[in-house]
Amino acid sequence: MTTDLSPLWISLKTAGLATLVTFFTGIAAAYWMLGYRGRWKSVIEGVFVSPLILPPTVVGFLLLMLFGKQGPLGQLMDWFDFTIIFTWYAAVIAATVVAFPLMYKTALGTFEQVDSNLLHVAQTLGVSGWRIFWQVMLPLSIPGILAGTTLAFARALGEFGATLMLAGNIPGQTQTIPMAIYFAVEAGAAQEAWLWVIVIMTISLSGLIAVNLWQKRYEQRVNRRLQLVEAEEPVTGEDQGLESPIAIARRPALGHQERSELVIDIKKHLTNFTLATNFVVNQKILGILGGSGSGKSMTLRCIAGVETPTSGRIVLNGQTLFDSEAGINLPSHRRKVSLVFQNYALFPHLTVAKNIAFGLQKLSKQARVQRVNQQLALVKLQSMADRYPHQLSGGQQQRVALARALATDPEVLLLDEPFSALDTYLRSQMERQLVETLTNYSGVTLFVTHNLEEAFRVCENLMVMSAGKPIAFDSKHRIFERPQTVRVAQLTGCRNFSRAVAITKNRLDALDWDVTLNVVDAIPKNLSHIGIRAHQIHISPQPDPQQDNIFPCWLAATSETPHRMTLFLKLNAEPEGHQDYHLQAEIFKEKWQDVKEYSFPWHVRLEPLRLMMMVN
Repeated sequence: MTTDLSPLWISLKTAGLATLVTFFTGIAAAYWMLGYRGRWKSVIEGVFVSPLILPPTVVGFLLLMLFGKQGPLGQLMDWFDFTIIFTWYAAVIAATVVAFPLMYKTALGTFEQVDSNLLHVAQTLGVSGWRIFWQVMLPLSIPGILAGTTLAFARALGEFGATLMLAGNIPGQTQTIPMAIYFAVEAGAAQEAWLWVIVIMTISLSGLIAVNLWQKRYEQRVNRRLQLVEAEEPVTGEDQGLESPIAIARRPALGHQERSELVIDIKKHLTNFTLATNFVVNQKILGILGGSGSGKSMTLRCIAGVETPTSGRIVLNGQTLFDSEAGINLPSHRRKVSLVFQNYALFPHLTVAKNIAFGLQKLSKQARVQRVNQQLALVKLQSMADRYPHQLSGGQQQRVALARALATDPEVLLLDEPFSALDTYLRSQMERQLVETLTNYSGVTLFVTHNLEEAFRVCENLMVMSAGKPIAFDSKHRIFERPQTVRVAQLTGCRNFSRAVAITKNRLDALDWDVTLNVVDAIPKNLSHIGIRAHQIHISPQPDPQQDNIFPCWLAATSETPHRMTLFLKLNAEPEGHQDYHLQAEIFKEKWQDVKEYSFPWHVRLEPLRLMMMVN
């Protein structure tokens, strides 16, 4: 007897069409839910996933109530003289509904694994959300989406309960392989049932095996590329990307020739603190200094449009980027602001040249190639154009990120601790590279760091932040030499403080050090503390009667670094233990070789010009 093969063709046709519908609807729903933050998120999530956890007969019953003669969609179909129940279309609908959760959950999971910084940096490169989805999100999610598609197909192919309720078991029309198996067993045709079991297992397992093999080959290709990564060596000569001042002066200027101005006055309520920052920037490079969690990075993200402030306004060169009262909130891709993240956020699936060209789609192909070559030359990476990010050293990745950010000709460049991922040697090289690269950039640059020395070397002006608020805004020399508050002094590296009380106009008592000090500057009325930096303390074997503020001291403990010694000193008396000290002094090891030979007591001088008077 010849076996009727119609269940095979009906099943393939039904599962194929259901998978196609599920592919688009599942991905669309997952992408929407990824960014949805509404109050109904949990309810919507439950509805999307319910066909996966409800019994198939319950799903079929609900579909029957929806598409039946008395159902809302069934009555609507009657107007067009069209029936869904007990047709091949019903089988497709049932298969689509039960397969949808697998596609949706798999796509959502793989979307959530994509580094959000990649999406944010794409926004700041002037790219719309639609292009970001197609050119960043989807390519990076291909393995997961392929797995979800395979699972959805297998689920649609094996659907039985809902299909039977909605489409029935009509041979040659709606009878799929699962129904053919069921009714063959019911009729005692075990041989026919075994045939269909083998067929459906072969199809399902073949799809899963094919996907697993593809994923293994995909991983092997990635691993082969990773094996080509050169060891990160100290960069020298041309690879340093360092140019002479003459070469830089002769280089054509990039960016805007008019001086830029950025006005920030925003608040953003966060879980652990409230960001409340208000400042105006028109300098070339402004450093933002502060401890972890002080609001530095959040300030940049609000400027870039990656985060939305609770209230306030942001104005760039006369254009309002954000104004809570006026209801203005320009999307990131329209702000002319570029953001470089700590991890550089290079698109891993694009070459160096394509990374740089990502935000240049509005240019002609010729202009785009010219701009990319210009940026590659600017950072001395012409030979790396066809490499992928994982084939670059950390310093090279940093330069590509900078070139990509500048390629769009932004009016504001935001650098969020761009050197934090580099070792000490490369950090020094990249600092010089950054300063030289930005020589002819006339826009505003905000440079976020928590590294004191880095901020001092790179920036002429600094803003110090603490607990979400700017607490100092001045030239780097004034902030480091004359901090106005104790907190600013702490954040800029001062380790020696004492409560202070004024005695005369130029004389005060340092209560915690138990000494009286002469000062040069006028003592402020609300004086609370006196301080001095560790490297500004002078140590000598004998006192100089011609100088002020000299006191005998004894050594309580030492701390060693590769180049310096930190000495913990107690004034006017011998220490009773390692923790019994007043001051920390820092000297080079060469100097330490002489100092350690001095006999006690040593003598320290707290130079009046170096003393810092502060308020709380």
